[in-house]
Amino acid sequence: QSVIAFGCLMSDMWLGEFDCVSPEVFHSALEKRYPAFRKKTQQDAQEFLICVLNELHEALKVRAQLFERRCATNAKASRGSVSETSIITQLFEGHLSHEITCLECKTTTERPESFTVLSLPVPSKRACSLEDCLKCFFQQDTLTWNNQIHCSWCGTKQDAVVKGTITKAPQIIVFHLKRFEWRDKHKGKLSTTIRYPLSNLDLSPYAAPPFCRDAEYSLCAVVNHSGFLDDGHYTALCEHSVTKNWYSFDDEQVTEIPNSSVQTDTAYLLFY
Repeated sequence: QSVIAFGCLMSDMWLGEFDCVSPEVFHSALEKRYPAFRKKTQQDAQEFLICVLNELHEALKVRAQLFERRCATNAKASRGSVSETSIITQLFEGHLSHEITCLECKTTTERPESFTVLSLPVPSKRACSLEDCLKCFFQQDTLTWNNQIHCSWCGTKQDAVVKGTITKAPQIIVFHLKRFEWRDKHKGKLSTTIRYPLSNLDLSPYAAPPFCRDAEYSLCAVVNHSGFLDDGHYTALCEHSVTKNWYSFDDEQVTEIPNSSVQTDTAYLLFY
């Protein structure tokens, strides 16, 4: 099972008996369930991350249910309370609310959405900040033409405006920087330099008022992608949760780096 292989991988990493640890066994276990991630093919780190989180959630959710059913006196209530809960959702799952207002009758409806990774647009070709990406993601958008909504009050499709807010901020929030885009029927990569803070990332401007407290985050990991769409290489930068030192992971090369080297021009995933 991939979840058992993942547990063994975590143990090997934290025991500190090796200079570097290969995720070979975990990858092989995951590959059996998801052939798209077989070796020697170009793969997307964001898609792989979502796949891993979903796989761990499904496996650990089942174990949580079995434990709760043994311990709870009210089995019926227990089944309802833990059906979608796992350590993955507790750490990574956040909630958005999309406020949609019909421009004809001004009726407003709310549509909730859960997320584990926020995919942020990159609003500039040359340089921008993570703050710019967040503002672009959360800005009010107008839905017209093929994107019209069906207004239940009007009974027909109407133009509308939509604005998203965070109603529940996760303990660990993951940002996916959308560096790959379609250009004239061809997919290309944006090499935009994106500045991001190492600490004091404030999400309160994008959160609903009751959930604004404790909305500041510190960076804990970065996944970098160098190269192009069909020929690239992934590396990672991670902060040690105990010593707070930063390390660079490039295949079997693991080296300690200064804080000044954490800002890169090739960041693809940011973990706060």
